[in-house]
Amino acid sequence: MEFLSEYGLFLLKTATIAVVIIIIISLLISAGQRQRSSSKGDIKVVNLGEAIKDNSQSIKNEILTNAEYKQLLKEEKERDKQQEKEAKQKLKQAKRSSSKTVAETEISKATVEQVAADKVDQESINSESESVESGEASEAVESPKRMYVIDFDGDIHASGVDALREEVTAILATANQGDEVMVRLESPGGLVHSYGLAASQLKRIRDAGLRLTISVDQVAASGGYMMACVADDLVAAPFAVVGSIGVVAEIPNFNRLLQKANIDYEQHTAGQYKRTLTMFGQNTTVSREKFKQELEETHQLFKTFIHENRPNLDLDKVATGEHWYGRQALELGLVDKLQTSDDVILDALNSMDVYSIKYEIRKPLTERLSINLYQAMDKFVLRWIQRSSQTNIFK
Repeated sequence: MEFLSEYGLFLLKTATIAVVIIIIISLLISAGQRQRSSSKGDIKVVNLGEAIKDNSQSIKNEILTNAEYKQLLKEEKERDKQQEKEAKQKLKQAKRSSSKTVAETEISKATVEQVAADKVDQESINSESESVESGEASEAVESPKRMYVIDFDGDIHASGVDALREEVTAILATANQGDEVMVRLESPGGLVHSYGLAASQLKRIRDAGLRLTISVDQVAASGGYMMACVADDLVAAPFAVVGSIGVVAEIPNFNRLLQKANIDYEQHTAGQYKRTLTMFGQNTTVSREKFKQELEETHQLFKTFIHENRPNLDLDKVATGEHWYGRQALELGLVDKLQTSDDVILDALNSMDVYSIKYEIRKPLTERLSINLYQAMDKFVLRWIQRSSQTNIFK
């Protein structure tokens, strides 16, 4: 009897746990579906100036004495107060200037109405007074210039272009005249149409009148250079790989292997050049020549695009499919300056605020939980293996 009661209690506990697990899974699935119906991702903004400042203070906190560090914090606090005070004064001056200009504009209107004999165009005076008003207000308060930093890590499909287009759109909707954009670009190239779209996204920045700096720390080759050449300023690290202005296509052919195995392969097309080279059929000389012609046409489009963006380049010399390191690329005119992206940011911080902009695609809750579960299991197995190895060593 006691055994039956304990067994019944065990079954009850098991059923309760099962019901709880089912409810949790249902909630996760429901949350994942709601999340998929909402926006795909979010823009993350990081003030790089503040981040660098925080890191610097962490180091100073360790290397300075307590008295020196307190004095440093005091000086920085006073400096921040002074800057805030100056910003408030500029804002007050702007308001006064704006109100004064409005008063002068009304007086000028009354004067025009009274002096009709002078035949002065009232509309011209109104437009002049409005331009004076906007001009003085803009001079009184100059918003701080900003640099927006984007990261692009390219693969063969340029899959980062989905995030890139969101980042560019967000910046163009926010930036003021005089702001700049910097792209930290890393890509060995890939599909022509994919990188053509990525380059077009960067061209949107220049077309909007914002200065574009592209920095290459490691590689910008082939399609990566197609993107990089759009920049107003193209910066590369001394040993970054740049160039590879060419087109390549590779395709294996298994036709002879199929013939040995007595396997027939048929392919039917409508249109003379619907297919040129194939993997399983017998390729002809005409097909090969047509395929090479298409490669040459693509290469010519590539060179034309680069010439439009960097007209001083000697394309006969650099559009050979070769790549060069940063120093050589500078001599050939492929880049404008040798510098790392870190130094570009530090230089920009002397005259403007710098912000990192990143579009993060939101993963469903179920996917994130499965990833976390996988990582936890991976860590558990790794620790178990390490402990087993240690036990064997000590044995």
